[in-house]
Amino acid sequence: MAQILQQAQQMQKQMEAAQEELAQTEVTGTAGGGLVSATMTGSGELTALTIAPAAVDPDDLETLQDLVVAAVRDARRAADELASTRMGPLAGGLGLPGL
Repeated sequence: MAQILQQAQQMQKQMEAAQEELAQTEVTGTAGGGLVSATMTGSGELTALTIAPAAVDPDDLETLQDLVVAAVRDARRAADELASTRMGPLAGGLGLPGL
C-alpha cells in the first residue's frame, strides 16, 4: 500500500510539472495563409492575436472575423495536441477510464 501511495505522489508531481510546462509553452494557429495568427499557451490562454494589414477590408469585416475565429481554433487544436502529448502518458499511467 505504501508503494502505491508513493507512486501516486510521484505521478502527482509529474502531472504538476507537466501542467506548469504547458502553461509556459506557446503554440500558434494561423488562418488565411498567415494573414491572421493566434498565439495560445498549452493550457489554453490566448496570449496574442496578429492581423496583417492585407486582411483588413472595411467593406468585408465578416471575412476578417472568420479568419480570427479560424486562427484561434487552429491555436486551440495545437494546444490540445500539445497537452495530449505531454499529459497523455501521465494520465495513461493512472489506469483511469476516459483519461
